[in-house]
Amino acid sequence: MIPTGNDLLNAYAVTRRATQRTPLLDSGALARATGAVRVFVKAESLQHAGSFKIRGAYWRLTRLSEDERESGVVAYSSGNFAQGLAAAGQAQGVPVTIVMPIDAPATKRIATESYGARVVLSDHGDRPREEAAAELAREIAARDGLVLLHPFDDPEIVAGQAGAGLEALEQLREIGAKPDIVVCPVGGGGLIGGVALAFRNDDPDVRIFAVEPEGYDCMGTSLTAGETRRVTSGRRTICDALQATQPGAAPFEAARAAGVTGIAIGDAAVVQALRFAFEKLKLVLEPSGAIALAALLDGRVDAVGREVVVYVTGGNVAPETFMGFLVGDRA
Repeated sequence: MIPTGNDLLNAYAVTRRATQRTPLLDSGALARATGAVRVFVKAESLQHAGSFKIRGAYWRLTRLSEDERESGVVAYSSGNFAQGLAAAGQAQGVPVTIVMPIDAPATKRIATESYGARVVLSDHGDRPREEAAAELAREIAARDGLVLLHPFDDPEIVAGQAGAGLEALEQLREIGAKPDIVVCPVGGGGLIGGVALAFRNDDPDVRIFAVEPEGYDCMGTSLTAGETRRVTSGRRTICDALQATQPGAAPFEAARAAGVTGIAIGDAAVVQALRFAFEKLKLVLEPSGAIALAALLDGRVDAVGREVVVYVTGGNVAPETFMGFLVGDRA
């Protein structure tokens, strides 16, 4: 279930030809704000389709058989995996159907459709929206003969997302830097699983933190318990893409093997991170993509005297929503 170092390298050799080499920003402003020696921001928000998700999606589609590629795939997603998978499907000629919660941001639905995917909306009522969307995706897969893909609980997805870690390591080596700490957002865990394995394989002493919204800290809770656990708080969060209630088994095992530590952070800190990213880094982020930065700025990670890599992972946000965060109308 845990991809090997060779698995990660094989996936990256393929996906790097289909993705952008996103910037690794050396931020003096962040170093001063946190007391770090240096802080590097891996700007996956500037990746194709606006997030890191295309890395894992593209690699997963390459693992399909010819018959599966012809039939097409179905997955559920609140938006970023939807766009990444739709873009990967368009590039490889694989039909894509996405089940998306009815309350997912309209900008993400429209963007997903722009890549040629069919979007089916799911109404979750009082249920966790991920559970309702997953159930509908399974029904569509059975009815239409489509391959059901999981947005994060898949070793191949973990291996593909590791490209965001391997690429950062390449960039760090080019400038002679070696991080002490890596800070990364978590929803279901596909990214942290891959990134953690990439950095842990490179350096057994690096400290790796997984950051989740308060009330949805299923990875942190599971890592503490030593087994996957479900959280059921039901509280609201502006981090709409990070509302998983249980981590995937595959990314959990990868994160546990890599010695990841969980952190939960509130919405107010995320809003401050959005503003900092806009003012100091000149980056437009969605709340989910800024949560690792929020933990760093809020002092939840002791960065004093250390070199840090922090991942900002998504920039898919409506202009009016983003402006609301900047002027204080949303929190």
